[in-house]
Amino acid sequence: MSRKIIHIDMDCFYAAIEMREDPSLRDVPLAVGGHPDRRGVIATANYRARRFGIQSAMPSKTACRLCPQLIIIPTRMALYRQESRRIRQIFADYTDRIEPLSLDEAYLDVTDVDACEGSATLIAEQIRRRIHDETGLTASAGVAPNKFLAKVASDLDKPDGRTTIAPRQVDEFIRELPVADIPGVGEVTTEKLHRLGFRTCADLQQLTINEMLRRFGNRGRRLYDLCRGVDDRPVKVERIPKSISVETTYNEDLPDADSCVSKIPGLLEELTDRYDRRDDPPPVRGLFVKVKFDDFRQTTLERSEYTEPAPDSYETLMRQAIDRHDRPVRLLGLGMRLDPDAHSAPVQLHLFR
Repeated sequence: MSRKIIHIDMDCFYAAIEMREDPSLRDVPLAVGGHPDRRGVIATANYRARRFGIQSAMPSKTACRLCPQLIIIPTRMALYRQESRRIRQIFADYTDRIEPLSLDEAYLDVTDVDACEGSATLIAEQIRRRIHDETGLTASAGVAPNKFLAKVASDLDKPDGRTTIAPRQVDEFIRELPVADIPGVGEVTTEKLHRLGFRTCADLQQLTINEMLRRFGNRGRRLYDLCRGVDDRPVKVERIPKSISVETTYNEDLPDADSCVSKIPGLLEELTDRYDRRDDPPPVRGLFVKVKFDDFRQTTLERSEYTEPAPDSYETLMRQAIDRHDRPVRLLGLGMRLDPDAHSAPVQLHLFR
C-alpha cells in the first residue's frame, strides 16, 4: 500500500513570529539574524525582503546592500523553540510518526490515520488551519506518496498553500519537474546537468543506472530513483545525533590563545545545555574544537580519549588547534561526538561533578 506523507514547512518562521509579536514589522522588509557590522548572517527573511534577493545564510552586510531599507533584528531562539513545540503538539494529535527536520519543518506519516476519513489532504488542511488559529502563523504543506515528493510539493504553493500529488499523478508530475527542484541538487550539480542537456527529470530518465553511476558516481543511484519519483525512506520517528556542537563568530578577532580560552565557559554552558535537553542523551565518545582564523583558514581537532566535557579538556584541544596557525581567531566552536549505538549499554554515573 502506498504511503501517505505530509511535509509541513512553516513560512519564514522566525520572521513570521517577529511580525506577529510586533505588527509594525509586517509591511517592511524584515530579516532575522546578525548585525551587518559584526559579521552577522541572515537566518531568515520575510517575503517582502526576499523580493530583493535576500536569502538565508547570506552575510547581513550583503543583504543591506541589496535592500538598504532592510530591518534586521536579532534571533530569539528560546521563543522560536517554544513555538516549534506548540506546532509539534498539533502534529501529535494526528500521528506519532513525526520526523522533525528543524524547528520549522517536519515529515508526518499519516498512512494509517483515521482522522478526516483517512484523507491525507484533509489532514494537512486541518493541521494548517489549526497552526494558524492557535499560533497566528502560516504553514505550507505537501502531500504525496513519499518524502521526496512531499517536500517538493510543499514548495509549490508558498506561502500558506498546499499541494497534493496523488499516486496516479506521480509519473506525469515527475517528468516535468526541473532537475534544479530535486532536493539535494545544488547549483554546481544543476549546472553540470544543464551542460549535459538534462533540464527535467524526463531527460534524466533516458539514462540507464550504469550511465548514471558512470556520470555521477555514488550519487547516480539516488538520482536514478528520484528522477522517477521513487523514494523508499521511511519517516524516522527518532533521530539520534552523532554529534552536538555550538559555535560563535566574534565581532572582533580574538588576538591570542588566552583570549580564546576565556570564551570556553560560555560556549561550554551552551553546549551542555543543548546536550541535557535531550530526554535520553547517548554517551559522549570524544570531544572536538573548531577554530576559524582571521584569514578564513579553519581547523578542527578531536580526541577520543576525552569523554568528559570539562573546561580543561577543551582548553588543551583549543591551544593545540590554535598552535597550528597562530593567528587571530574569528570563530570558535566546541563539540561532542556521541555514541548512539551505546544507548542501551550501562553508563557509569559520576558521583561528583
